[in-house]
Amino acid sequence: MYAIEMLNITKKFGDFYANKDITIQVKKNEVHALLGENGAGKSTLMSVLFGMYQQEEGVIKLNGKEVKIKDPKHANELGIGMVHQHFKLIKNFTVAENIILGMEEVKGGKIDIEEASKKIHDLSIKYGLEVNPTALVSDITVGMQQRVEILKMLYRDADILIFDEPTAVLTPAEIEEFLVIIKNLQAEGKTILLITHKLNEIKTVADSCSIIRRGEYFGTVEVAATPKEKLASLMIGKDLEKINYERSRDGVKKTLEIKSLYADTEEKKDKLHDFNLEVREREILGIAGVDGNGQKEFVEVLNNLLKSTKGEIFFDGQEISKLSTSQRKEVGLEIIAEDRHKDGLVLDFSVKENSILENYYTEKFASKGFLKPATITKFAKELCEKYDVRKAGDENISARSMSGGNQQKLIIGRALEMEPKLLVTTQPTRGLDVGAINGIHKMLINYRDKGNAVLLISYDLDEILTLSDRIAVIHNGNIIDVVDNDENVTKEQLGLLMAGVKK
Repeated sequence: MYAIEMLNITKKFGDFYANKDITIQVKKNEVHALLGENGAGKSTLMSVLFGMYQQEEGVIKLNGKEVKIKDPKHANELGIGMVHQHFKLIKNFTVAENIILGMEEVKGGKIDIEEASKKIHDLSIKYGLEVNPTALVSDITVGMQQRVEILKMLYRDADILIFDEPTAVLTPAEIEEFLVIIKNLQAEGKTILLITHKLNEIKTVADSCSIIRRGEYFGTVEVAATPKEKLASLMIGKDLEKINYERSRDGVKKTLEIKSLYADTEEKKDKLHDFNLEVREREILGIAGVDGNGQKEFVEVLNNLLKSTKGEIFFDGQEISKLSTSQRKEVGLEIIAEDRHKDGLVLDFSVKENSILENYYTEKFASKGFLKPATITKFAKELCEKYDVRKAGDENISARSMSGGNQQKLIIGRALEMEPKLLVTTQPTRGLDVGAINGIHKMLINYRDKGNAVLLISYDLDEILTLSDRIAVIHNGNIIDVVDNDENVTKEQLGLLMAGVKK
């Protein structure tokens, strides 16, 4: 008997088919992956299973019995839990308060937080999800926040667990921990649905994998018997394009030069200290490091959002420390925000409006204080076609309604269209499928080969090693080494440097 059957499910938004006649069957106690490109309809399908959307057509069965899932609360009652890509936590509540929200037990007129904390502690030990119930969510790491989301499901006795892009915001070490957690949950008898673009993760934990392309079902395969390359081609509907990852060594001119930079934050004096770095034209310089070692603060200093206390920043030979953010853009420094929702887009603006967010005031898009609607529409349409931004065929839909991957492609495409001399990007492919990652990598390499510079900050060592011409390693707010990316560089060597072990 199947634990879950979603039979002939169709979900529409207006005239757009997000899911069209999809049938997926999941065996009890298996890890079943859903694989598809950004915007393929995976999250929508799981949102139907979780009661967030109602299907127009089709039937859902749980353990052979047909159910009509009215809303997420009803889904919880049926034993279904879901961890969303963007966590649904209240930052100024404690771990325990977040977990019991909506299920509070009252004793003597008060919420019995002690009993709840004991239950949470017992669950966390049982499933290898140790957390501090009294900690504020705002004070714990992203990896710990994910544990809180998982414990929320287990606290509600969920047997069917849905994970939507669960590793998109995790560090490599946290990803390894998460995959162990998945295996532990399966060993305890849980049935798991896993939405991910990461083929390594599917090969590590999944038993079977269903393919969705552009809202339609394209079959289910046994993971153990299917090579990664086959999974990739099934996902995108064709063989993955080979990219020439040749190293560039001919850049001599310094596009960016940082000399003895220092910066303080509210939490820490000298968060950046004696920070020295140079980025040359015609190169991709990767910055490798464990999240929280000063990457965010370095980008904020570059963007004039955090003031340096000492040091110099030279851009194309010009000292720019006193230039404003907009003046830095004008000289050719373009910075892509790491958090696409908070800093990269205005989510309730249209795709069209977001496409000109950084240069709406220029002569190209405005005249005498008025925007040029026809020009903007044409630009947005061409941008979406060039960078494969899928937006349900309409530049007027809100950015909020697009998948995370398509939001990211819109931001990167918009930045490249500014034609800067240096592109600074943090986690540029986070949340993207393998086809889109390939596309972004190709864009960055082509951009470099035109004579420009790229500063790539990524917590994914594979991405750093794939793309970078040179690699700088950051530890505790300081660049501790810079190496040429050649056959002598290994993950182990970079890992030691990232831990602060110098040569």
